[in-house]
Amino acid sequence: MPRASYDVAAALHVLTTHRFVALTGAGLSTDSGIPDYRGPNAPARRPMSYQEFVSGRTAQQRYWARSHLGWSRMRRAVPNAGHHAVARLEHLGVLSTLITQNVDGLHEQAGSRRMHALHGRISDVVCLSCRERTTRRSLHDRLTALNPGFESRHGDVAVRPDGDVELADTRDFRVPSCDACGGVLKPDVVFFGENVPKDRVLRCYEAVEEADALLVAGSSLTVMSGLRFVRHAHKLGKPVVIVNRGATRGDPLASYRLDLGTSDFLPLVEASLVRR
Repeated sequence: MPRASYDVAAALHVLTTHRFVALTGAGLSTDSGIPDYRGPNAPARRPMSYQEFVSGRTAQQRYWARSHLGWSRMRRAVPNAGHHAVARLEHLGVLSTLITQNVDGLHEQAGSRRMHALHGRISDVVCLSCRERTTRRSLHDRLTALNPGFESRHGDVAVRPDGDVELADTRDFRVPSCDACGGVLKPDVVFFGENVPKDRVLRCYEAVEEADALLVAGSSLTVMSGLRFVRHAHKLGKPVVIVNRGATRGDPLASYRLDLGTSDFLPLVEASLVRR
């Protein structure tokens, strides 16, 4: 197939003359202080898998101790120029649907409404037994009460992309059970090794089919959960614009491939649309 175009003006023309779906990834939140897994300068990290999380109490202690510290910092993050541009593009009518791989909730804070959180939201908690859902804020308060002084003792740890931190010893960390049934609590996000709910995937496919083009912003497309929508758009003959710092797995399918930061590019789309 022909090589992707690197013409910024041509990519902007596509996005301002077509109703498009945006697929966003961790690279869109780096300017809000949340690191990504696979950016050009990202260190190697191995997130906890679903199988490891459900393996027993030790893994759950390790996850929640790290995540408790990470959440204290992540919840203070604010949307950047890229998030705000995405929300305004929706309100201007050119962005038909947002599909985000991010769990940080920054798109919602910026005002995006027609969206699918593909991997869930870190702000929600679910019981693996009774499926009762509660807020992360309420669990944070319970964890703080059960582990007094824990945050102050580990104030210098670095946050990781999925909202946890680097922390070696978590053996003494106390983890509460579900208030309703005593079951295991898990953040309502899709872990590595866990499948995205089928109905959510179907809604995303439908959004791609109804749109005229697909924009990928800030995702390396390393995992199939996002790459499948690029493949679907390409199969349907729709233009695919990929904007990301560094190579992506979807580059061979791109109509336009721009090695730019999302906080720089997305406001350009909005500005170009307003000028038309």
